[in-house]
Amino acid sequence: MSDPKPIRQPSGKRITIAEIARQSGVSTATVSKVLNGRSDVSPATRALVRDMIVTHGYRKPGVSGDGDSRVIDVVFNELDSPWAVEIVRGATAAAQASGLTVALTALSEAGERRVWFDHITSRGTRGIILLLYELTAKQRAEIVARHLPMVVVDPSTEPGPEVSSVGATNWSGGLAATKHLIELGHRRIGMITGPRELLCSRARLDGYRAGLETAGLSVDDELVRSSDFRVHGGYEQAKVLLSLPDPPTAIFAGNDLSALGVFRAAREVGLHVPDDLSVVGFHDLPLSAWTTPALTTVRQPLLQMARMAVRILLENQDPDAFHRRVELATELIVRESTAIPPAS
Repeated sequence: MSDPKPIRQPSGKRITIAEIARQSGVSTATVSKVLNGRSDVSPATRALVRDMIVTHGYRKPGVSGDGDSRVIDVVFNELDSPWAVEIVRGATAAAQASGLTVALTALSEAGERRVWFDHITSRGTRGIILLLYELTAKQRAEIVARHLPMVVVDPSTEPGPEVSSVGATNWSGGLAATKHLIELGHRRIGMITGPRELLCSRARLDGYRAGLETAGLSVDDELVRSSDFRVHGGYEQAKVLLSLPDPPTAIFAGNDLSALGVFRAAREVGLHVPDDLSVVGFHDLPLSAWTTPALTTVRQPLLQMARMAVRILLENQDPDAFHRRVELATELIVRESTAIPPAS
């Protein structure tokens, strides 16, 4: 069954909690608990009330989407990634410059994923910035119904037409990294991508494939490994690549953390970066310039992406306004981890 669509009230009247309660067959206290994110409501009742809220486009007076709140909410899966930290830094700086504060929500537990929306809307917010998090159809319908401005940063999937987003040119970045290695003389180039379901992972992988094909090189699926964008994942997949009968002379890692794992895997098998193995990362996190050797990487303008997300959020307070799609340019940063391949 399709998700309910908001229903306009006649003569501009705003539906009340009492009416939501009557049509849901529950008490006004129960509706209030749902709106305030209380946990003492059964899942079935919570779903029923939330569906009714969406159907009638209920807006809690004085909060969500009315532009009075001085808080911007930044919601992310976990804060154990330097990538997320950079986005939070950029968003916080941009919000403070506009006289606003940032509230952080980490969705590390399943229970938090179920109730985060109620918590945010109950206390009021100027809008929501989501990092990679994939909304359900029901959550998108609620955001529209409650007139909440929202921007997704580096969306994990193609965002719907009702959602603004800020990303980066991941495909171009993957192409630039691969062309750099080819121009150095590498022909056996491995790729450690992130989770295949992520839009950014697929785009970087497509850029890698395009770089090889443009140079007249065949794409060897044996040289493409999928990981989880973490150090250990990059380490494990690099070990697989380096144990091949004909191992790569260069590895393009889908992010900087994976590249750190490649460094360790290379050391363990007695290879030196870049003399024996060239390595390229993606993101250009602050730590990338301090690795040994310093990491060649594709710069994803994380701080600028976060600032742009805040800017779009503040400009798009009209729920019927045009939703923006912004992609900021990536840039190859050449440091010390890439060199010509070793002589055969």
